[in-house]
Amino acid sequence: MSTKHSKAAEKFQENKELAGWHDQTLWMMRAKRDRISREVPEWEQLRDMASAIKMYSNSHLDLLLQEFEKNAQANGAYVYWAKDADEYCSIIYNILHGHNVHRFIKSKSMLAEECGLNEFLIQKGIDVVESDLGERILQLMHKKPSHIVVPAIHIKKEEIGELFVKEMGTEPGNNDQTYLTHAARKNLRHKFIEAEAAMTGANFAVASTGEFVVCTNEGNADMGTSQPKLQIAAFGLEKIVPDREALGVFTRLLARSGTGQPITTYTSHYRKPRKGGELHIIIVDNGRSNILADQEHVKTLNCLRCGACMNTCPVYRRSGGYSYTYFIPGPIGINLGMLKAPLHYYDNVSACSLCYSCQNVCPAKVDLADQIYRWRQKLDGLGVASSSKRLMSGGIKVLMEHPSLFNLALARASWVNSFPRSLVYNGLNDWGKEHEMPQFAKESFNEMWKKGKVK
Repeated sequence: MSTKHSKAAEKFQENKELAGWHDQTLWMMRAKRDRISREVPEWEQLRDMASAIKMYSNSHLDLLLQEFEKNAQANGAYVYWAKDADEYCSIIYNILHGHNVHRFIKSKSMLAEECGLNEFLIQKGIDVVESDLGERILQLMHKKPSHIVVPAIHIKKEEIGELFVKEMGTEPGNNDQTYLTHAARKNLRHKFIEAEAAMTGANFAVASTGEFVVCTNEGNADMGTSQPKLQIAAFGLEKIVPDREALGVFTRLLARSGTGQPITTYTSHYRKPRKGGELHIIIVDNGRSNILADQEHVKTLNCLRCGACMNTCPVYRRSGGYSYTYFIPGPIGINLGMLKAPLHYYDNVSACSLCYSCQNVCPAKVDLADQIYRWRQKLDGLGVASSSKRLMSGGIKVLMEHPSLFNLALARASWVNSFPRSLVYNGLNDWGKEHEMPQFAKESFNEMWKKGKVK
């Protein structure tokens, strides 16, 4: 098994202050989720409904997508189908090139990150501007998101202040959050006005109406699409929901799960092109139909991209998003990466304590931890299992299959307490790299029970 994640996590932990702040901030979001979910008596029923709707949508995907296409076209939109990232990027470029667009503004979209859209368009000579504040900060820093909802969660305000001095001419040393936010808005205002085309992703696409819904807290999607007459939207085919009634279930769950809000500040419905304008909608596969055919992992398509699994994950919170090799980190990223290319992203599978917290908070009941466990069982078959773990597992198997040996090991376990430290804290003892080993009891529970010391 690869040690890429653990080594990257170790590097992240070198800055104890930042690592602690990262952990506490994300746990605060998890705590807010817990508080606000308890205010909804039917919370667990909503989760059950969300899971059932998603599974229905997955099993009727062809019909729902055709229904969406028919209704979207009736609304005046152009609809395209992209089988992979290359087609997705090419379709968008052809639309922009056909309208002689050079200034392009985008609302945050993990699909664009997945397909490498920005890099593709920039190489083609198109100026691409991210309008989400976190994404804009990372774009100016030439960095990738480390979280799917709060992409710049790992960046402190002091770093942002230094960046804005260079990029926006702000006052050196003024790191007041309100001041920096106003500076960013002033800078983006010109970008919104000058943009010749705008693009959004979609949190949901409604089959019965042909509309799509974008959820933001900054209103940047609405700002981006308010000026240009050319609007583009793109989403993965799993974003489809049957109707507005189903949509209502997800909008009650999404923000509460991700950020602990009753609802996102802006929940924007897009249905028709503006007067005199054009609306182009791209539905993307890029491997999703392969997931649909994988019964062990099909629930991955239930994911709402709310980020709740990252906020609760003790590994993600303490290791940071960049410790993962897939562009989406955390529990959902582990599974998506393995579905994409297991031999390339298997190093992330070890970044899980199997505490099941991710699975317990997921609003659409994706079986995240169960899937990670199943991936771990497949590592040996893929030829990438850890040789040291195989050795230790083999030894434990022998002990478990021979009660006499097991009991002897228990009786002699306390001997380890007197071993030299160099012998106990060896290269095989990964636990001992960050923790002190507990002292072994002189008597096992069985022995104490037989002697009447415990009842």
